[in-house]
Amino acid sequence: MSQYQCVILGAGAAGMMCAAQAGARGGRVLVVDHAKAAGEKIRISGGGRCNFTNLDAAPGNFLSANPHFAKSALARFTQWDFIDLVRRHGIGWHEKTQGQLFCDGSAREIVRMLLDEMDRAGAELRLRVAASAVEKTDAGFALTLSDGARVTTQTLVVATGGKSIPKMGASGFAYDLARQFGHAVTETRPGLVPLTFGDRFAGLSGLGLTARAGANGTSFDDAVLFTHRGLSGPAILQVSNYWRDGEAITLDLLPGSDALAALRALRVGEGRKSVANALATLLPARLAAYMAERLAIAGNMADQPDAALERMAAALQRWQLVPAGSEGYRTAEVTLGGVDTDGLEARSMESRTVPGMFFIGEAVDVTGWLGGFNFQWAWSSGHAAGTAIAQRGQDTAGRGPEPARRRKRNAAKQHGLSRPAT
Repeated sequence: MSQYQCVILGAGAAGMMCAAQAGARGGRVLVVDHAKAAGEKIRISGGGRCNFTNLDAAPGNFLSANPHFAKSALARFTQWDFIDLVRRHGIGWHEKTQGQLFCDGSAREIVRMLLDEMDRAGAELRLRVAASAVEKTDAGFALTLSDGARVTTQTLVVATGGKSIPKMGASGFAYDLARQFGHAVTETRPGLVPLTFGDRFAGLSGLGLTARAGANGTSFDDAVLFTHRGLSGPAILQVSNYWRDGEAITLDLLPGSDALAALRALRVGEGRKSVANALATLLPARLAAYMAERLAIAGNMADQPDAALERMAAALQRWQLVPAGSEGYRTAEVTLGGVDTDGLEARSMESRTVPGMFFIGEAVDVTGWLGGFNFQWAWSSGHAAGTAIAQRGQDTAGRGPEPARRRKRNAAKQHGLSRPAT
């Protein structure tokens, strides 16, 4: 029976980051994953270029039953720390939009970087292997692996993610294991996911525009894409995290504009045009025709009284839509909810009731916005757990890490970024 200081279940973003830290001081670390390759979700992310973090990552970009829980891990390993790691490995990157950072080349470079960090720390990786049984022992944990091997470990890290994208092997394993050891699990549901409307928008499929999507008091200005099944695009994915079954979302098709003033101007300047053709000066033509038909307003623009224009303005800027549902875990980028943070130590991600057991990454009830935030949570939570494991039993007095604010400032200077390191 093999013995380890730490066994990590899951060779994704959080698990690999944790392994690199946990083995940094010579501890024997094993990472197991059922997949044929490590970091598969990293590999396919960002169109193959991996949106690996966001310059503006902060606690306010994350959802959780406890909005304060993520603060500690995010402060102790920031986006600037990860940028510095990427720089040290010679990986080129760029800011695409809204603080989103992507590799200049391939997402595989991030996977390779993490594997190199694991190798440097002496961590062992076993693929095509899963944990079939986990037991608590006086000394830690005993695991039976799917290949028949038995291993023992002082500490156990659960980094198996959530339920999103089951075709890649995603499951609720982390939640089952949490419940086995007495941890509560909050409600889980698909996040960052397209919303469905049957065939309501079939005639608009492929059309996109910048709009404001809102749900439950939160809104996002970004691209909205009409599909043969409903609505997608960044604004819709973002708002899906706040939407609940049976509730409406709101679309503002002219964000930042005064729709009523624009329509009054059209009545004067484009009065001889039909409503559909006049609206086409404000919206894509197919969408303009759809809205005109939906409003059933006859005549040319010059014929429209103020009451009709007010009705059009409301439809354009306060369009209430009730989705039939979402595309579900099949296409969801993340899983909302997870292992209840009330049962975890924010600084280390360790269980409050099962010493030596840690939960990190997507398995935990912390979910980021679209745009690199969920990867940053993986890096930060993995680093928190790995550092705690490496330091276990050691006197760390006087050897604390460089203050986070100084690290941010130095990293920003190295990359010539003018954005304040807040």
